[in-house]
Amino acid sequence: MSGPCSYDRPRRIRRGAALTLFLTGVLAAGAATGTWDQAGDVAEPAARSRPATGAVADRASVERAAAQATADGKSGAQAAADVVSRSGDRWSAVYTPGEFEDFQAQLGGTYVGVGLWVRQQGGGRITVSRVQPGGPAARAGIAVGDRLDAVDGRPAQGRPVTETVARLRGDGPGGSGAAAGTPVRLDLRRGARQWSVTLRRTRLHTENVTVHRPAGGGPTRIKITAFAKGTGAAVRRAVRTADPREGLLLDLRGNTGGLVTEAVATASVFLDGGLVAIYDVHGSQRALYAEGTGDTRTPLVVLVDGGTMSAAELLSGALQDRGRAVVVGSPTFGKGSIQMPSELPGGSVAELTVGHYRTPAGRAVDGAGITPDLIVEDHAEKRARTVLSGLGTGT
Repeated sequence: MSGPCSYDRPRRIRRGAALTLFLTGVLAAGAATGTWDQAGDVAEPAARSRPATGAVADRASVERAAAQATADGKSGAQAAADVVSRSGDRWSAVYTPGEFEDFQAQLGGTYVGVGLWVRQQGGGRITVSRVQPGGPAARAGIAVGDRLDAVDGRPAQGRPVTETVARLRGDGPGGSGAAAGTPVRLDLRRGARQWSVTLRRTRLHTENVTVHRPAGGGPTRIKITAFAKGTGAAVRRAVRTADPREGLLLDLRGNTGGLVTEAVATASVFLDGGLVAIYDVHGSQRALYAEGTGDTRTPLVVLVDGGTMSAAELLSGALQDRGRAVVVGSPTFGKGSIQMPSELPGGSVAELTVGHYRTPAGRAVDGAGITPDLIVEDHAEKRARTVLSGLGTGT
């Protein structure tokens, strides 16, 4: 395999085949940080501590466990997940076929759900961490901070957050989510107010790239929440329509990662070819390069924080090492490992750690993160705009 590539439908995966590389926090980050969404969409990580490194799940052991469980008439996915859990590899994960299809869909920017992200907090309480504008939850008036007490009459408090996620998704046999149009009843609490609402799941599109152009002039801010399919092209369109004299703010705060190909495509928007990252797969060294001719003249500041992970760290590290951007904010999360999926006996899919990546200057990211050029904990965007104003103008 010469580099990262995309994949098709999970049930067509050739067993053991390497299909794509993920630098992603998506579902694995949710398991590690206690932050999940209702549809397997990208969730903002709550953790700000450095991840443990070094533990890697053994692929042969995972496959043997799945094969034995399947032969015994048991869940191969659960057996494989148990092996991954015991390994201490916090980034490897095992999905049922239905879960992996949802994972594929969210990397494509769509999912079936109600547009609600949830987070587990102290005492086992489940609270809303994000609401998608225009989705069923938003139209029902659900807001960030609301407490989710029950889903379809089943209490959420004290239960694993993954269980609540499964109920919101309407998981059926095999882990497949419910179809668009199916109802789900939520019991909610906001302060002293308690109420119930029945929502109907619908197919939603996640906006992973949002662009803000100040009406009175000023730098264009491009916010990337995750690297799903089409992210690089969306960023390129945004840059083409921005005023180069005002400069650009590339906001990667809270970005949990995604597809390597899209992170490289985004780097290509700002680089004139050259090295983006070095990575290894089972000890074999590879390199990722920017393609084409990007915008190398417009002043650029990249915003990062402790929730900037994986592919977002790859991008910010490349732009920093190549001298293309000034990085402002707080140190990033520090996930520099790479996962690759393969089908297991019984049809489940294991996304296992296969290697790590380094920046163009050879810096290891795993466990270390990216240190900004200017460390700012509060009012980072304001400081970033000040830095941008001092970088001159693009011509």
